[in-house]
Amino acid sequence: MSAAHRIVPCLWFDTQAEDAANFYVSVFKNSKITSVARYPKAGQETHRQRPGSVMTVAFELDGQKFVALNGGPQFTFSPATSFVVNCETQAEVDEFWAKLSDGGTTQGCGWLTDKFGLTWQIIPTILPELLTHQDPAKASRVMKAMMQMVKIDIEALRRAARDE
Repeated sequence: MSAAHRIVPCLWFDTQAEDAANFYVSVFKNSKITSVARYPKAGQETHRQRPGSVMTVAFELDGQKFVALNGGPQFTFSPATSFVVNCETQAEVDEFWAKLSDGGTTQGCGWLTDKFGLTWQIIPTILPELLTHQDPAKASRVMKAMMQMVKIDIEALRRAARDE
């Protein structure tokens, strides 16, 4: 096991692990399902899932490994945990925003919750650079502009940085 994959996020779903993994693999390039494990008959009294139904789906999104677990309805996702998608261009922001928000809900400042309840931040790579600029007035203008946005607009951030 490489150190790069020592820590793998496990996403708890009620029964939608396979659907979610297939969806995420369709959104991100260089992604794939790597294995599917099914619930055995043994342990039926504790896992409460139908024998033969999907237990876990291992998958990769652009090289990042994940596991999706069908664990039942006891736990749900919260925005307290989110995944940041770093985007180089507005086209990338727009593409990920459209795909991941389809059937979900959007919040402000580049945050959205997908149709499975998982929260994502669709963030242009220039944003942290502008927010930490050595000129505090420029950083403040960028922050103020970002706080007005739902989906992040790179050109509007640049305009704010230039004070236009």
